[in-house]
Amino acid sequence: MTKINITTLGCPKNVVDSGHLARRFESEGFVHVDDPNNADIILVNTCGFIRDAKEESIEEILKLAKIKRGQGSRVKGQKKLIVFGCLAKRYRDELMKEIPEMDAIFGVGEDSSIIAYCKGLATGKRQEAIGDIKIPVAYRPSPIASSYAYLKIAEGCDKKCTFCVIPSIRGRFRSIPPERILKEAEEHIKNGVRELILVAQDITKYGKDLAGYNLVSLLKDLASIKGDFRIRLLYLYPTEITDELLELIAKEDKIQKYLDIPLQHSEDKILRLMGRRGTRKEYIKLIRNIRKTIPGVALRTTFIVGFPGETEDDFHGLVDFIEEIRFDRLGVFTYSKEEGTSSSKLKGHVPEKVKMRRLDEIMRRQAAISLEKNKELIGRRYEAIVDEIDGNIAIARLYSHAPEIDGVVIIEQSAISSQQSALIVGDLVTVEIMDAFDYDLKGVLTAK
Repeated sequence: MTKINITTLGCPKNVVDSGHLARRFESEGFVHVDDPNNADIILVNTCGFIRDAKEESIEEILKLAKIKRGQGSRVKGQKKLIVFGCLAKRYRDELMKEIPEMDAIFGVGEDSSIIAYCKGLATGKRQEAIGDIKIPVAYRPSPIASSYAYLKIAEGCDKKCTFCVIPSIRGRFRSIPPERILKEAEEHIKNGVRELILVAQDITKYGKDLAGYNLVSLLKDLASIKGDFRIRLLYLYPTEITDELLELIAKEDKIQKYLDIPLQHSEDKILRLMGRRGTRKEYIKLIRNIRKTIPGVALRTTFIVGFPGETEDDFHGLVDFIEEIRFDRLGVFTYSKEEGTSSSKLKGHVPEKVKMRRLDEIMRRQAAISLEKNKELIGRRYEAIVDEIDGNIAIARLYSHAPEIDGVVIIEQSAISSQQSALIVGDLVTVEIMDAFDYDLKGVLTAK
């Protein structure tokens, strides 16, 4: 029986892709193992979005190449190393030349080719190591390993952000058929998942290539599925958020009152250079409307600092915007000059030291805002999803916490008392917030 191991790097969309591939392998008789040392075939799903992600992917490939060669491995033999995903598609030839330990390389959406190649390895029949077949896959979730699951609802992107390589890697925007999404969601819920997290490059565009069906239609259908679960939305393009969508989020209990809206910048000049739609004035109006329509909503955004042409005045304008809006969650990236993007050809590139200073300043200010907002929660009670039990500590999340990117609620086991033995991953519990830190909270279980 051939054993495989899949390492996943990058965004939640990659997590979904790896999950689909793993289940395809399972249906073909392969066995997944958690330790690459014990695998016959080692696969790595790479990210090629920005420089740091590319470096992380290359480091991981090199680390797995050592395992393939038997360095530090408990199982030595004819292991195979397969690389796929965004970085693999973007730098296929360069990677094959620079890392000869790789046995095969595939791009995005080439699951059928990967499976065929690995079946050839297992049976001793040679298969082509590079392919471009893209066939939709039937999905079969495995038993719950987490309280949440990512649900990819679209692939690709039609936006023309000048800094982004995603359209060239993943192609034009394509909505995943709703029946396929709903089937996947139902299986997750049957398996005990408590939170479905909708992801795509731009979920607000969902359904634009379908007849009479959009994101609101999909959310209504998802919310109608029986079960005690929640829905979270990630990556909404700001200028395409409609009043109809906001009103549905406000009234539907199953949809978390949390929106992730990557704005990228606040200053009109930089937004134009980025190829982004909207203006500072329009963003402020949008956020005011969101907060009015959805009381208590948690807002997350991301910004890029050090974009070509960003002056000190532009940067301070962004800082003032952040201070004015007071986002609940905020991430910052330094601009990464990527080959093939139009922004790489712009004038006025910002020195790395300046980029890092700007990033540090925003994160210091946001930490203070986050702490103030967290302190306002002390004494209040909220529903929380238990993600992890670690010794004497339970880790949970509020509606305002997306997994892996936001903070958590820490619950000491001593505070669980009589409920301790019953508490498991996936439980929906009521917590009272007792203490607050920059990003995390401390709480105790209470009766509903």
